[in-house]
Amino acid sequence: MEGRQATRPPTEQDPDAPWLARVMHIAFFLLLGASLARFLLRHPWEDRSPWIVALSGALASLYLLGPVVGTRAAPRRIAWLSTVVAVWIVLVVLAPSFAWCAVPLFYTGLRTLPPRAALGLVVLLTAFVVFAQVQLAHGGWDPNLIVAPPAVAAIATGVFVYSDRQAARQRALIHDLIRTRRELAAIERREGTLAERQRLSMEIHDTLAQGLSSQQMLLQAADRTWNSDPTTARRHVRTAESIAERNLAEARRFVQDLAPADLAEGGGLEEALRGLAARESADFRVDGTAVPLPDRTQSALLRIAQGALANIREHAGADSAALTLTYLDDQVVLDIADDGHGFDPAVARDPGLRGHGLRAMRVRAQQLGGTLTVESAPGEGTVLSAAIPLTP
Repeated sequence: MEGRQATRPPTEQDPDAPWLARVMHIAFFLLLGASLARFLLRHPWEDRSPWIVALSGALASLYLLGPVVGTRAAPRRIAWLSTVVAVWIVLVVLAPSFAWCAVPLFYTGLRTLPPRAALGLVVLLTAFVVFAQVQLAHGGWDPNLIVAPPAVAAIATGVFVYSDRQAARQRALIHDLIRTRRELAAIERREGTLAERQRLSMEIHDTLAQGLSSQQMLLQAADRTWNSDPTTARRHVRTAESIAERNLAEARRFVQDLAPADLAEGGGLEEALRGLAARESADFRVDGTAVPLPDRTQSALLRIAQGALANIREHAGADSAALTLTYLDDQVVLDIADDGHGFDPAVARDPGLRGHGLRAMRVRAQQLGGTLTVESAPGEGTVLSAAIPLTP
């Protein structure tokens, strides 16, 4: 109890403590007034009566100072409690009728003192209550006079200690819950940051990085054929210029809302894929009945198509490629096929041997609950299939 009261911040006090303190104050003054009235009714004015009245007034005045000196085990609080107990003891010795004022003092001592000191105070108060009860019995023997006061004191002390420990456990539990909630919020923020970084890396890879790579290849080709075949060189330069224009649109779209520029033009996924296929000299076909797709699904499929066609252009050595968008009952499927030299899909799973493209495409599909499959073999071309479930 000593460590608890020494370290408990004021804002963590039990909200019911002020209410209980008021109840105990009212009970104390009721018991004090009843005890004084009993004494005056049963004992005509005698020599000790002025002392009893004066001490009762002093005890009442001291008790009223309780809230002023605070509730913690500070030196002035302990001095105040010691004075109150001392005046009460003198009163009990002079007039045993004041014994039951000890009940509120039990509460005050338990709230103020360290555990051992509080227990000692309870024992002291109980002893004087027993003394007072014996005095009031006028020599008659009654076991309750000896047993009842310690029993009441034990019950009061036990209830208080149990309630106080329960309140401490609840406060600790609330603190743990608050700390856990803050930790979870921090983890979610970190995970959100990592997910956003991954998404941005895929966006940059599938657009700006692929476009810059294509421009480099076209400009290198133009440089090699500039003298021998100026017409072809100029065509390479114009194609590089077109790619640069698309990359500039993508970069501006990043600044705005990171939506694919083709989709932002308002034509929808089919028009975006058709335009992409035309720029890459690939065929495009739609199978099934078209249904509205969420923006995230459209964006993911377009990015997958961009990444796949960029891989075909840079690595496959293909003469032709084809995109097929298929609407099924429960999913939408995008197939990208080429007749290039192919590769071993097992090698593509090794991050040290393949680039970022396939991993990025697979992550995009998985983020929407879909799958990405690759069918290829050396010398036999490649078919890449992205399947995204349709949300109801």
